[in-house]
Amino acid sequence: MEDRWLSVDEVAVYLGVKRSTVYRWITDKRMPAHRVGRLWKFKRAEIDHWVREGHTAETSEDKK
Repeated sequence: MEDRWLSVDEVAVYLGVKRSTVYRWITDKRMPAHRVGRLWKFKRAEIDHWVREGHTAETSEDKK
């Protein structure tokens, strides 16, 4: 299986969310992302683990 770096757009499609949500999760939810110059890059295995750990769940603080 190919283990390449994913872009913000690819992660958004993979997770079925908007790219603005991905950017919000990077800052607010500590989504595992790596800065390469001006771009954010992701490893699919890290994203899968992060999602399984339940970090995408909305909390009462997110609604404020």
